[in-house]
Amino acid sequence: MNRRHFVQLASLATAGLRVASAKELLQSNSDAAGWRVYEVTTKVEVLKPSGKTLIWVPAPLVTNTNFQKTVSNKWHSEGGKISKSEDKPEGLGIITAEFPTGVSPQLTLTSVVATRDWSVNLTAPGSAQKATSEDLARFLQPTKYIPTDGIVKKKATEITKDSHTDVEKARAIYTWIVENTYRNPKVRGCGLGDIRFMLESGDLGGKCADLNALAVGLSRAAGLPARDVYGVRTGKSNLGYKSLGASSETVTKSQHCRAEVYLTSYGWVPMDPADVRKVILEEPPGNLPIDNDKVQAARNRLFGEWEMNWMAYNYAQDVTLPGSHQEPIRFFMYPQAETEAGRLDSLDPENFRYEIQSRETSPASTAPNASPT
Repeated sequence: MNRRHFVQLASLATAGLRVASAKELLQSNSDAAGWRVYEVTTKVEVLKPSGKTLIWVPAPLVTNTNFQKTVSNKWHSEGGKISKSEDKPEGLGIITAEFPTGVSPQLTLTSVVATRDWSVNLTAPGSAQKATSEDLARFLQPTKYIPTDGIVKKKATEITKDSHTDVEKARAIYTWIVENTYRNPKVRGCGLGDIRFMLESGDLGGKCADLNALAVGLSRAAGLPARDVYGVRTGKSNLGYKSLGASSETVTKSQHCRAEVYLTSYGWVPMDPADVRKVILEEPPGNLPIDNDKVQAARNRLFGEWEMNWMAYNYAQDVTLPGSHQEPIRFFMYPQAETEAGRLDSLDPENFRYEIQSRETSPASTAPNASPT
């Protein structure tokens, strides 16, 4: 799972990857309604460089899905050597910028993506595009923070003991997380997703990378291929949830991890129990009861549906950054940087410094038809 075969696409100070022109995508076929197009710009600057400096920025998913297509990526830096690496099975694209001593390390990545709300009809089996056995095997494997043995296996067996189909198993795991975890606003960033610690300690609080990692780990332990999907919120919610959308075009701290589970007759099915807990904690006036109508609506929707005011980066875990001399990172959802003095704190964008801006460039009624991977 951790052995990645990167393909390097470019090595230029100023370059870009053209996937398709906006005109081509916006004029694609009759299934063009319902899409949003976003321009997402990430600007990174290392304020205190020391010797050779490296900057890494995640690119949007390198493979098209039913919910997201990449229109273009353009990157720019003065005095830096830039390359883009891809690992398609993980949907992973990494923009790497290398700067020699004496050069001010700055990198800008502008990505244009089209997204559309994604829903899987769990009452109509048989229409899903099948995943390869290699992909399914990949997303059944344990990782450092998402084991599938011991207490994780025991809990998965307990939760699914009365379930007879993969849909029933997945729904039982989703329901258990919604009803037994909580969102902890004190956790830094999106959390770590150390699910063995969560279950052994009995502390089931956290943020999206914790609670959705728990969904992924329990699903894998129950024999269901599952994966985290790392990304960033790019716009407001059109479904009336203030807590589930970006509050402005500055989305520097709007990273959000989601989850998918593979169900045999339906393909990859979206789920997001962490956002149900976010609605409970943060939706005005706050601390809503679990039987609140708005909570129940989110709970029903977020097993099988995603609102795509969000851009996916990748599915990768335990990521080794190209050229890094440090340990692999847990997941790649934030810009990263490293100097000869060591790796910088990716959760400290002010001192790092980085900023992410997202701008919707088309209405939802004019956008492309996505092709499934």
